[in-house]
Amino acid sequence: MFTQGSQMWMGGIHATNLVEVTDDASQLDDGSFWAISISFEGKPTFARFADVTKNEFPKTTWESLGKRWMSSLSQSEYISYVSTIREIIAAGGVYQVNACRQLHHTMTGANQSLAGLFSELLLRNPAEFACYLKVGDLEIASASPERFLSRKGSKILTSPIKGTITEGEDVFGDKDKAENLMIVDLMRNDISRIAQEGSVEVSELFRREKHPGLTHLVSDVQAKIKSRTSWAQILAATTPPGSVSGAPKSAALSIIAEHEVAPRGPYCGALGWIEGDQAELAVAIRTFWNTGDEWLRFGTGAGITWGSQPAQEWEETQLKARNLISIAGGTL
Repeated sequence: MFTQGSQMWMGGIHATNLVEVTDDASQLDDGSFWAISISFEGKPTFARFADVTKNEFPKTTWESLGKRWMSSLSQSEYISYVSTIREIIAAGGVYQVNACRQLHHTMTGANQSLAGLFSELLLRNPAEFACYLKVGDLEIASASPERFLSRKGSKILTSPIKGTITEGEDVFGDKDKAENLMIVDLMRNDISRIAQEGSVEVSELFRREKHPGLTHLVSDVQAKIKSRTSWAQILAATTPPGSVSGAPKSAALSIIAEHEVAPRGPYCGALGWIEGDQAELAVAIRTFWNTGDEWLRFGTGAGITWGSQPAQEWEETQLKARNLISIAGGTL
């Protein structure tokens, strides 16, 4: 039996009346509406809903949290992690790694539902790919600004974010552009595995996008999907998202698994919906989640290259978390 509150909302699409939950990607080709969460580590939650409407997210109140958020890595531990990545880069083992840490805060009483928090995110931190998902014990409230995969028929588009400056800054540095270009190349490679020959192209490079408190550097990679390509094949070729992994992806994932003490879970995974040959999936950054226990979790991270300064990368993780944490309540 599924919980009464199971639902998904993204971009005005509201899915209710949960029918089934599976981890079998082959079912995604049946043409039904599926809400999607794939964790960074690859754990899938595919939820089929019977009723899909266009409406605003039902507004719910949120009681602000009041304590200090705890971090899976302290400032000194995170700086050491970044320094280790730079040493591996210097030795030729990797070019770029997205280094993350997890924040967590106890949840009590009225705060057991993240629907209220998501209402506040929509109001105070609007994001193009904001998404709410509640399936069983899994509940996610995301204010993601990043497109992972958009699909319309045979056309597929990914828009990796790499490069961040504060609201008062005007110019992206060489480190930001180099980081963005590495991930663009990685996403071209991932997409090419399921694309028609010659169809992969970078349709826009180094676009500026303003978001609450910061500005991101964004690029677009698009292609046409090979005929008879299944969703299982598409997801196998592209997850976890390259922008939150690193390059080369396999080497970056090994470093992440060794040095990040807390699994990322839904954070940095894929989040959104699939319906036949249509889809909208976000990279689940700027994301809160709960798995039925007492903890509200939030992830934050930064892309590390040889040009990174460890202390500055810690500050970037603080910058990315600050506005969202102020909405949830509590202090960093």
